[in-house]
Amino acid sequence: MYEPIRSKSAVHVVDGNRSEPQYPHSSRGEALDIQLAGHLAALLAVTDELGMEDGGAARIAEQVARLRGSQPVRVSYPALADGADTATLHRRAHDLAARALLVAASRADTAVAILAAQRMDAHAAAAHLAGAH
Repeated sequence: MYEPIRSKSAVHVVDGNRSEPQYPHSSRGEALDIQLAGHLAALLAVTDELGMEDGGAARIAEQVARLRGSQPVRVSYPALADGADTATLHRRAHDLAARALLVAASRADTAVAILAAQRMDAHAAAAHLAGAH
């Protein structure tokens, strides 16, 4: 009913007498840098959406550029009024900063760890204020 496969799998490459899968390898440090850049990019997107003008977004963008080797894409959003949606976004930003802090600590990246802790504080305070309205 089915025709048998007649060629070697694209995953397996014959090397001498051995056949081992050839996958792109990255070091643990590179993997953590990629993960950290992703968390920071997500944090930057939420920070931009919130329109916070405390300089945090620029510092986050600098760190993303350092980790990725290129500037992050940024989008302008209309200003949000304080309310339940704003408080939710601040809580999300707080969670993203916490994730970035964990990865930065694992990577021993002090600059990002300090930045992430500062962003956690800023978003926790802003969420509290936005929820009070």
